[in-house]
Amino acid sequence: MNDSAARPKSQITGEQASNAPLAATSGERHTRGMDRDAINALCAGLPGAEVSEPFGPGHDIWKVGGKIFAALGAEGRGVSVKCADVPTAEMLRETGRFEKAPYFHRSWVLVPFDAVDAAEAAHRIRISYDIVRASLPKKVQAGLDPA
Repeated sequence: MNDSAARPKSQITGEQASNAPLAATSGERHTRGMDRDAINALCAGLPGAEVSEPFGPGHDIWKVGGKIFAALGAEGRGVSVKCADVPTAEMLRETGRFEKAPYFHRSWVLVPFDAVDAAEAAHRIRISYDIVRASLPKKVQAGLDPA
């Protein structure tokens, strides 16, 4: 068990995020590129990112400025992220590697752990974070660390 698993989720540090493994090791949940712990560590390293479980235990919801940019469901299939718009999300789903994100608007996609590599998953999370951060009021953005 790693250090971040022993701590409450809100205490995952940026240092842990930068040291997070990009691939699962034996005994961890199924993944081709990233797993729940790696996704949580990556999100924790983003400026102003905060995690909570508003939908119950096992639902890790990542927010910046109070707005969701990534969501991990309790079933552990992947991470839901925001796209720039509906056509972009549709195009990603058409590749066959992304799915409609359950419970989210059509501009969101589910990035299944077994469908993309770590670099692509990290890229999709960062894009989602950037989209949400850019939608925040300028005053809120100014209060966050540089992106």
